[in-house]
Amino acid sequence: MTAYPLLLKQLWHTPLANAPQQEIIYRDQVRLSYRQVYARVNQLAAALAADGFEQGDVVAVIDHDSHRYLECYFAIPMYGATLMTVNTKLTPAQIAYTLNHSGAALLLLHADFIPVIETIRAELSGIRKIVVIADGTALPQTAVHFEREYESWLADKTDTFDFADFDENTRATVFYTTGTTGAPKGVYYSHRQLVLHTLAAGMALAAPAAHQRLHAEDVYMPLTPMFHVHAWGMPYIATLLGIKQVYPGRYAPDLLLKLIREEKVTCSHCVPTLLKMILTAAQASATDLHGWKVVIGGSALPHALARQALAMGVDCFAGYGLSETAPILTLAQLTGNSLQASAPDDALTAVCSAGRAIPLVELRIVDKTMRPQPHDGQSSGEIVARAPWLAQGYLANPEASAALWQDGYLHTQDIGVIDPDGYLHITDRLKDIIKVAGEWVSSLEVENALSLVAGVKEVAVIGVPDKRWGERPLALLVVDQSIFNEPAVHEQMRLSIERGLISKHALLTKFKQVDAIAKTSVGKVDKKVLRAEHMSVD
Repeated sequence: MTAYPLLLKQLWHTPLANAPQQEIIYRDQVRLSYRQVYARVNQLAAALAADGFEQGDVVAVIDHDSHRYLECYFAIPMYGATLMTVNTKLTPAQIAYTLNHSGAALLLLHADFIPVIETIRAELSGIRKIVVIADGTALPQTAVHFEREYESWLADKTDTFDFADFDENTRATVFYTTGTTGAPKGVYYSHRQLVLHTLAAGMALAAPAAHQRLHAEDVYMPLTPMFHVHAWGMPYIATLLGIKQVYPGRYAPDLLLKLIREEKVTCSHCVPTLLKMILTAAQASATDLHGWKVVIGGSALPHALARQALAMGVDCFAGYGLSETAPILTLAQLTGNSLQASAPDDALTAVCSAGRAIPLVELRIVDKTMRPQPHDGQSSGEIVARAPWLAQGYLANPEASAALWQDGYLHTQDIGVIDPDGYLHITDRLKDIIKVAGEWVSSLEVENALSLVAGVKEVAVIGVPDKRWGERPLALLVVDQSIFNEPAVHEQMRLSIERGLISKHALLTKFKQVDAIAKTSVGKVDKKVLRAEHMSVD
């Protein structure tokens, strides 16, 4: 019997057979069928071969979210090379480090990012060739030498490339996660891992009867950068299902709303700050968002934001995972057919939780000795996991790899509890939890309580040194002064403590209004920066 390896090319069989005319769209500029996109995938592979690139070579991509990026998601690994997705939010020095550390030999570069590469080109010792991507505009004058423009590079190549079978454990992708200390770490995945993640996450998303689900009639638009953990793996799932896909390019509220409205987008995923931006723009333009499903990740989904989204007809729910988990581990899908299937507050708590494990994921809450804690909603510990697609380590970093997989489980560095229904509730990061007079205070729980106060637009809670208590919480608030009432903050804290939602030691929280809260390159609150900025608060 001939082996059938789990390769990314296998994800194309079903859509090409069942939905070859389905559309893949880029902004309001390009409309292609699945058959046409697959032809371009073949042409990209042929271009790699024509230019002498080999299996095992690393091809780096710097682009906005586009149909071209989707082509790279497939063609480069299917050729046997490794796709390296460059985080465009890093500093030029960090971009240079990641390109060199990954061993990238070819760079596919959108013209918008030429100025970044101009500043570091001399440092990129391994890049042999640069192909520039343009959106139908004239290429800029630049000191960066590039061989071809992407479309002309593909134009004369065959669209029937012969994609050979090879070992399913071949490295398919690599990207870099920005930790709190040290240089960015390379996270890599094999074909087998990505196919298994696609199947398990796709099954989980399709399982519910009505809400919080993805199905064949949906229209998908990513709102998580495609350089970040394969856009949460969703483009692979969407392609396998053969659904209409819309790629927005550079994010702009007006264009995003236009695409949602005109292309009838029904499914997206993003971080909370981007959802808030879209809801605000939709209210200002009277755009109807009913029927739009959104998975929220990257940071906790605040109850206040979820309530606002649900009131506007958005079926929002949380998911959880890491760069090292490909990334989906859990999804906060309700067991009933609608939010009305249970008490409203219980349903809101469920969709704002991290959710329940998707198929093939083993989750544990463990103490410092790796002893599993009961799923009683009260016993907390570090979240550790096993699944067949989890990253096996960091590229050329054995010490960090060993720490990641200590005692045979992937360590998330997150603290949480699992309730009797299997829902994971994250209470903090190991490095973010605040110890006040010997008692733990969850920064995430305090943030969630404060997000419910009228006029609080954003909130972040960090621990700052205190001579008497050792440490105490500091809540940083971005507020709407026209409706914000400071006494309401103290009242909300009192009520939350009375209800047992937060520790009584949270009464020692200090409050400070700020103009903005620092974010990481992927839109998460950057508590490392916040601690550096506010550590000396009296």
